[in-house]
Amino acid sequence: MKKNVLIIGAGGVAQVVAHKCAQNADLLGDIHIASRTQAKCEAILASVRDKGAHKTDGALMAHEVDATDSRAVAALIDKTGAQIVINVASAFVNMHVLEACIETGVAYIDTAIHEEPDKICETPPWYGNYEWKRRERCAEKGVTAILGAGFDPGVVNAYARYAIDEYMDEVKSIDIVDINAGSHGKYFATNFDPEINFREFTGTVYAWQNGEWTSNEMFEVGHDWDLPVVGTQRAYMSGHDEVHSLAANYPQADVRFWMGFGEHYINVFTVLKNIGLLSEQPVKLAEGQEVVPLKVVKACLPDPSSLAPDYTGKTCIGDLVKGTKGGEEVEVFVYNVADHKEAYEEVGSQGISYTAGVPPVAAAMLIATGEWDAKEMRNVEEMDPKPFLKVLSEIGLGTWVRKDGVETRVF
Repeated sequence: MKKNVLIIGAGGVAQVVAHKCAQNADLLGDIHIASRTQAKCEAILASVRDKGAHKTDGALMAHEVDATDSRAVAALIDKTGAQIVINVASAFVNMHVLEACIETGVAYIDTAIHEEPDKICETPPWYGNYEWKRRERCAEKGVTAILGAGFDPGVVNAYARYAIDEYMDEVKSIDIVDINAGSHGKYFATNFDPEINFREFTGTVYAWQNGEWTSNEMFEVGHDWDLPVVGTQRAYMSGHDEVHSLAANYPQADVRFWMGFGEHYINVFTVLKNIGLLSEQPVKLAEGQEVVPLKVVKACLPDPSSLAPDYTGKTCIGDLVKGTKGGEEVEVFVYNVADHKEAYEEVGSQGISYTAGVPPVAAAMLIATGEWDAKEMRNVEEMDPKPFLKVLSEIGLGTWVRKDGVETRVF
């Protein structure tokens, strides 16, 4: 049984992870959190204590670490005695943290594909460019590495597997739909790291259709979705992490990702992109200074974690999965609805951070008990989804299914 958790990162998602780990410290053991700025980690732990979330006498400690330094991360793993690392820092550090976990032999969990700061939207499948190259080493050393264990990617991967296993003999298509019907009250803001957010939408939109990779421009393909609780919402086909593993595991199915955007977001985004302010490439100012436009925009926008107190409304994220059962067409929508205000009241974060932060803790709990201690690298859909969805329900995220017009809570 693995115990003791090291959380890498100190943003809004890390805050949720810290709260949920503390709430389940009887299983997970000591809780450590580390980032480049220790004060941010201390603030998160203060919020955990203020909410009374930590109910054991185990360690609850903050540390400073440069997560791009694998040796420093490995040293911290040894120092803390952590057996499970939850990486919710920037996607730029994934490979460094993964390397530290392989070297020390501890379990690794992340919530997104690795990215390099100077590259956007690389050749698919994206996992093949980075994480999957470490599969053999993980297997050789018996290291459990669960990739993309947030909500999307993560829970939506489990939803796809669950829908196929429970309702179908053959899958034909998987459409992942992510709608945030909430309001933060700001003129313009992103719900998570602006740099990562914009990078997702400035490159090619890749989807897996008719047995091959297809490409579109962002906001080129839109669709109106009739969804539970949030009603009819406009979403656009977007490039996203989970498409790249689901396409590998279900190559016979079309796999697409759709995200909801309002006209205001699209207008602001389009202006910023068209004048070059979303570029990841450095430019030189007249005074001789060199800056990265995207980082300047990030610095000017609200910190996503600051949105939480005034956020209202709900999210609806799920998978519309189509296939056949006994020769008959079947269609199910597997989904979750989360509430921004409820998330803030519980852990001090908004709903987007909540839905991203709860799942890696559920994965950590399953590794701790041995149910998901695979001792090799896996994407979420390669694991049994039922224990995962059960634990998710117990710690804050329920699962519903819409089938033949009937809504049923299944976990």
